[in-house]
Amino acid sequence: MSVEQPHSVKRHLGRHLGLSARLLLLTVLFVMIAEVLIYVPSIANFRRTWLSDRLAAAQVAALVLDAAPEERLSEELEMRLLNGVGAKAIALRAGGRRSLLATGEMPTEVGKSIDLRSARWVDLVGDAFESLFIASDKPIRVVGSGMKVDFVELILDPRPLRAAMLEFSRNILLLSLLISAITAGLVYFALQWVIVRPVRRLTGNITAFSENPEDAARVIRPTDRADEIGLAEQALARMENTLADELREKRRLAQLGLAVSKINHELRNILTTAHLLTDRLDRVNDATVQRVAPRLVATLDRAIAFCESTLAYGRATEQLPQRRLFPLAPLVADLAHLTDLAPEVGIAFEAQVPRDLMIDADRDQLSRILVNLVRNAVRALSQVGTPEGQPRIRVKAMREGNEVAILVADNGPGIPERVRADLFTPFRSSTGKGGTGLGLTIAAELVHLHGGTIGLEHTEIGTCFRLVIPDRQVRSKEI
Repeated sequence: MSVEQPHSVKRHLGRHLGLSARLLLLTVLFVMIAEVLIYVPSIANFRRTWLSDRLAAAQVAALVLDAAPEERLSEELEMRLLNGVGAKAIALRAGGRRSLLATGEMPTEVGKSIDLRSARWVDLVGDAFESLFIASDKPIRVVGSGMKVDFVELILDPRPLRAAMLEFSRNILLLSLLISAITAGLVYFALQWVIVRPVRRLTGNITAFSENPEDAARVIRPTDRADEIGLAEQALARMENTLADELREKRRLAQLGLAVSKINHELRNILTTAHLLTDRLDRVNDATVQRVAPRLVATLDRAIAFCESTLAYGRATEQLPQRRLFPLAPLVADLAHLTDLAPEVGIAFEAQVPRDLMIDADRDQLSRILVNLVRNAVRALSQVGTPEGQPRIRVKAMREGNEVAILVADNGPGIPERVRADLFTPFRSSTGKGGTGLGLTIAAELVHLHGGTIGLEHTEIGTCFRLVIPDRQVRSKEI
């Protein structure tokens, strides 16, 4: 329980801290980090400047000493000079002569020596933090160059220096907090107006749209923004429009399936009665009846096929193929009778299948695939005709390694380019009169259940479908 508690607290804070609050905290954090990076060289520079000011004051004392080289300064004047500099002793060398100005006893040792003439930047930073964090009562020795003198040397109490550095650090901290607050506030309001509000609009629209995706009024209306938010609004609008159209179409298809299932029983009864009447017409010797009867039979067959195709597609799933090896030639030969659907056209049927060609497939499902393809070819040839010669359908098959390729071709008008993109989409692939738009969809589904592929082959005239049925993968027995 104790292990999960920090995670739950983190999730609780994450839920209550919105994007604006997180941006505000991040802005404050980043400004403080920037101030820390600025503070490091600033504190070192402050310390060097403080010591340089003391050296400059010591140079004034050196000028006083040079003004009276042969006379000893009074003790009062020496104290005033030392107090003005803030040093316990001042030593300088000018013109080869060394002078010392001190009060009281000189310290026997110093805590640290600082030579500003050759100090490196890294050393100055390290010495600054050492002076700031480590309090010491031992005096420090500072050496620097000066005007008209070779060098100036000071003995200083480190406590005033540390107090000045602490005050400087406190001022820097207060200034950093003020800058962070102002910057964070400006960034907060800017981001709130430019990013957070538009993002909230996007999320609110997504939530509202998900409640009723088919409502066109819930689709977001993109603004005139040309930045990433504007592009996101445009992309979301396109996606919602597409999704709404798809859902409305699926709902209509679902309603269609429900309606077809309701009328299925009555339609079968009607078709059964029609078949019985057709059987009686065969016994009538009237010439007109004999001429009309075949067309009536063909019409009933098309109605039955339409009903079966619609109901077959309306099932949730197709049954898995019950595959076995069987010769393909007899199955293809049985397709020749489909040309009788258009006897007035005189369609020739050609079967180019080797007699010894065996295929590993579900016989009934493969028959449905080929029937759909051949029936589509018959419908195209009967309604539009052929640009040259006699209407012809050719079914060719050959073995290619571990798979069998079957070509179903005709010399009809071909498939228009506008239909090719949705060739295997339900209710969209039909271009001729009387088509259901389901034949190719069902054929493609059955081919995919066999692990195969189906598609169009490029031809100069007509249409050619190529379907490939691979053999089953037989696992080798372990030795």
